[in-house]
Amino acid sequence: MMSPSEVRDYLRAAAITLSACLALGISVCAADIPGYPEQVQGYDRRELALLPRYCLYTQDFRARIPGGNNQAEIERLTRQMGSSFNHMHHYCWGLMKTNRAMLLARTPQDRRFNLVSAVDEFNYVINNATSDFGLLPEIFTKRGENLLRLQRTGAGLVDLQHAIRLKADYWPAYAVISDHYKAAGELEKAREWLKKGLANAPTAKALSQRLAALEAPRSRGRQ
Repeated sequence: MMSPSEVRDYLRAAAITLSACLALGISVCAADIPGYPEQVQGYDRRELALLPRYCLYTQDFRARIPGGNNQAEIERLTRQMGSSFNHMHHYCWGLMKTNRAMLLARTPQDRRFNLVSAVDEFNYVINNATSDFGLLPEIFTKRGENLLRLQRTGAGLVDLQHAIRLKADYWPAYAVISDHYKAAGELEKAREWLKKGLANAPTAKALSQRLAALEAPRSRGRQ
């Protein structure tokens, strides 16, 4: 069984290889990349290793993955997450499809297909979860991030800001917004969102490191 770190290294290498092929105009590479099942419900162990542990105990997963039908763990997670846990297999599928889009897609069309499908999975959970579900900030952030990747900028930013309204100290949403503005060359807005995030989550290293990277050119310019 591959460890999560080994899977991440493997997928990173595969993504680099596929990107190089696409840059050369090659639609299918002859690289030695083992195949994946056509659907995420094939539950390839390499993809499973990248998911939160609780996914193993969600509906469909637990019926098809050894060890998933652990009633004690299912009951614990149901108590912890409430009735919304009944829908979390869709979130886990959405994460798998996002990983396929970002790490395994061989063409822009494959990437877009997986991103759109992932958004649909996130939609299902958002539409069916209780309004007080603790993982909603994370799910809105994941959906917002994918909407940005699909060039649906307005909708993506709305989702990310909604995640912040739900949980003001949820720092990943600030990071995604800042990264978006940085990539667009709007550095002042990128700084603004990092500072907002640090005001609410002052110990978030990911935000402070991003801000330091943005401030570094200014510091060098004053020397």
